Parts: sequence; C-alpha cells; structure tokens
Amino acid sequence: MNFRGKYQPPSVGFQLAPMIDVVFLLLCFFVTAQLFAQWEAEIDITLPTARTAQPPQRLPGEIILNILADGRVVVHGRSLDEPGLQSLLGRLVKLFPGQPVLIRADKATAYEHVIRVLDLCRQVDVYNISFATGQPGERG
Repeated sequence: MNFRGKYQPPSVGFQLAPMIDVVFLLLCFFVTAQLFAQWEAEIDITLPTARTAQPPQRLPGEIILNILADGRVVVHGRSLDEPGLQSLLGRLVKLFPGQPVLIRADKATAYEHVIRVLDLCRQVDVYNISFATGQPGERG
C-alpha cells in the first residue's frame, strides 16, 4: 500500500529577505567601525607642522597615544596615568611583538611629557614608534 501518494512540497528556492538582512547588518557594522576609527584622530590636538609631512599610511593594529598640552595621555578616548599606560603597552607587546605606536603630541605640549611617554615605551620594549605632524596651514 502506498501512503505517500504523489504529493511533493514546493521547493523553497533562494530566500532574499535573510540575505538583505545580512547585507544590512554588515553595512551597519562597517559604518560604525569607520566612525570609531575616525574618532581617535578628532581629539582636540594641534599638531606641530613640517614642510615634508605626508598623509599617514596607517599600519594595521597601530596604537595612537595622544599627548595633550597639559601632559595627559589619551588612548582610545581614555585618559591614562603612567602605570596604566605602561600596563597597556606591556600587554600589547607581549601579545604582539613589534606593535606599532603613533605618538600625537599637541604642539603646546612640554618636551618632558613626550620624553616621559617615550621612556615608558622603551621600558616595555616598544620600538616601532612614529610621530604625527601636520602640514603647514592644516589644523589637527
């Protein structure tokens, strides 16, 4: 006896709605990630200028240390003291030897604050260091 008969369910085919949802979520993710990447450079710092300054070619995983005019160090929007910065850099170097670091110091920052940050970098074996400068007539 044949209980199944000749009934066959229709084939499902390609589902367009879930595909649109996934593409929309990816778009939201990349727009948000781009905004966070730009915020680091928007901290209110006036960079010293150099005639030979070139637009930066960012390295993957580069950490930006912003040194404000009063000597505070800001990393990823957080103000860090010396032990906090040393701990952060030490953990990064253990995980990623050769970690690139970009130092953005305000042009009104005292030289001693920059040297203090450089000394912290040396203590934790950060040797891939760059300094940010602006082009004449450019702000930030």
